[in-house]
Amino acid sequence: MISITPTTLVLHRNPSFFFFFPSTATRPNPSFPSFFTIRSSSSSSSFSTSLQELEKEQGELRSELYASAPFPPIKSAKRVILVRHGQSTWNEEGRIQGSSDFSVLTKKGEAQAETSRQMLIDDSFDACFSSPLIRSKRTAEIIWGSRETELITDSDLREIDLYSFQGLLKHEGKAKFGPAFRQWQVDAANFNIDGHYPVRELWARARSCWTKILLHESRSVLVVAHNAVNQALVATAIGLGTEYFRILLQSNCGVSVLDFTPRPEGGSPFICLNRLNQTPNSPIAAGSSGGRKTSNRIILACHGYTQSNTEASTSGDLPMNMLGIIQSQKTAELLLDLKVSSIISSPKKACFETAMAISRVQEAADCLGADCVPRYVEMKQIEHLDVENILQQSNRDATEVSALPHGWLNKYEDRITSAVWNQSEKAWQSLLGELSAESEPSKTIVVVGHPAIHIALMGHCLNLTKEWMGSFHLDAGSISVLDFPDGPSGRGVIRCINYTAHLGRWSIPITRSTVGDEEF
Repeated sequence: MISITPTTLVLHRNPSFFFFFPSTATRPNPSFPSFFTIRSSSSSSSFSTSLQELEKEQGELRSELYASAPFPPIKSAKRVILVRHGQSTWNEEGRIQGSSDFSVLTKKGEAQAETSRQMLIDDSFDACFSSPLIRSKRTAEIIWGSRETELITDSDLREIDLYSFQGLLKHEGKAKFGPAFRQWQVDAANFNIDGHYPVRELWARARSCWTKILLHESRSVLVVAHNAVNQALVATAIGLGTEYFRILLQSNCGVSVLDFTPRPEGGSPFICLNRLNQTPNSPIAAGSSGGRKTSNRIILACHGYTQSNTEASTSGDLPMNMLGIIQSQKTAELLLDLKVSSIISSPKKACFETAMAISRVQEAADCLGADCVPRYVEMKQIEHLDVENILQQSNRDATEVSALPHGWLNKYEDRITSAVWNQSEKAWQSLLGELSAESEPSKTIVVVGHPAIHIALMGHCLNLTKEWMGSFHLDAGSISVLDFPDGPSGRGVIRCINYTAHLGRWSIPITRSTVGDEEF
């Protein structure tokens, strides 16, 4: 068994910011601001001798986007697949686990790990990094199977350190710690216990993990760890700060995929979240988002393949081909158990056809008996969901929606991405208005549009800027789920991005895009 020790972090101080750099820092990533920053809540406050003392003196830090420190350069494309461990005994009991090592996988957890093994069985990983904790290491062993390469255990991949909270049932934590437990629930980024800020410590630890993973001589890496640390890995990779804790969900044995592409000029690589939380179970099953019940949801459904796959033209208002029709039907079946309030689509043919397929299945779902009356599902079209005309103004060649490489939006000129972003803002406000309508206490809205507009809508949900659009990827026939546990006016939670498992034999493989598979 191979193990590695944490990388040293050097703390730099100046009158306005604290910067965290790996001790071997390289050039900053031009996609993001140059530093991983923690901004003080008052520039006039005096600075103590340590970050912890500063935090105690100033109370809480302002929430803002934390940009990634420079990542080490890579020589060739690298794909990293993150998997959360299967259900553990303490998951089942509702105990706060943290970095304790007393729980093991349940029978359900073992089965979930086996499902993940089957999903990844054809992938030729070069290396596997694992948390040393029993529940994660066992999951890694099941998925890794008979591969000859040894697992690499790294203590930095352990779950978040929760100190005195660990081992408590949630009601015990509330009774024993009161206000502190409440802060852990509603303001985790500023949560303090036993003199520690667990989420901030986790973010620094995740950043250290990335340096070790990227410096490892491998092109396809499996990482098996935990809920919180996998959230931190995803967030730090694309430049999001501690205020995004519990915003990018990680279910038991959920799979997330990140692509790292070298820059021609060297330096920090391009980074794209290819998919988030591809779960063994249905991503739209009833439950909670980040531990909170939700009754408002937006589902972004990409239309299937179009006839551009079989014709010379790669642009225009084309209907779906046979494969696209099958994909749209599979999406409709996935949503069968949901009571969809309305379906909103772009007026483009492929989008409208997908919306109609979903509508027909929804309306028939409650009418399986002879005396039943079909349920009406409202359908609307919004011009703001159509951005193909904007993309066709680009100086670059048109790209097929069904065969988009990861990070493809980075290749468009700034004027194009700005126009898409501005139009998406109007679409986002329309969708929030639809979700806020008082006709129903709980609402599920399905949105069918171009992948570019869906990516921008996710950006608005996360309160990002247009510079982040190249950090996300969507495939034909995929769905992404946005939950609103605090209502439409509250903060959105991303349940999954680019989910394709429902497509069955026509799905895009879990760890590969439709373009450039040979790279991985």
